[in-house]
Amino acid sequence: MHDHRMTWQNPRILCTLLLVFLCGATAGALTMRLGFSQVFRRNLSYWKEGGKEISLERFRRELDLTPDQARQMEVVLNDFVMYYQTLQEQMNDVRASGKARIMQILNEDQRQKFLRMISDLQTKQIR
Repeated sequence: MHDHRMTWQNPRILCTLLLVFLCGATAGALTMRLGFSQVFRRNLSYWKEGGKEISLERFRRELDLTPDQARQMEVVLNDFVMYYQTLQEQMNDVRASGKARIMQILNEDQRQKFLRMISDLQTKQIR
């Protein structure tokens, strides 16, 4: 028996595409979490500790910005810091929610092992 539905309507193909998409999203999230988050965190602390003023002054000098351009650049840099902080807070909320859901699934022994695994991962990330 041949299924006459269009190829993209075939449930097997849709499930395969969904699985590929979810695997890619997971791989991307892990890459960002494990690789790039440290770089972003360092850059954000730099911006919080007066680095924005240093960078803005350097941009003014090296790019020969007009006062209006410098004001606009400062707005963009401020927006970036605010946007990044908001994203970081959202990511923390998602992590906490996921952790809480996982903890509900596990028994007490498994919870302790899971918490140790998380602690080990966090220790490795700090290095």
